[in-house]
Amino acid sequence: MDISSLTSVTSADYMETVAQNTLLADDVDESFDSVLASAMNMLTETNDLQNDAQSAKIQFALGEAENPHDMQIAAAKALEALQYTTAVRDKMLEAYKEIMNMQI
Repeated sequence: MDISSLTSVTSADYMETVAQNTLLADDVDESFDSVLASAMNMLTETNDLQNDAQSAKIQFALGEAENPHDMQIAAAKALEALQYTTAVRDKMLEAYKEIMNMQI
């Protein structure tokens, strides 16, 4: 069954889209500097989420918070970010150890 009549997408359209996506993928900066900057931004974001969760807990304890769900959501976001950051750190350490064990 020919599905080109159903979708009205030709092979040339598909190939053009693939070529454009390939050109866009080549512009991605995968240097060590960009990876390190991205990791530092992730640490900053994780720290901000931890601080937000801590301030939400303090506001709840002082009775200033109207909704306990906000505190729980902030704590869950902070926990997710911390777990993700820890996983990335572990992978980076694993990669570093593997590089250090390479023989030249």
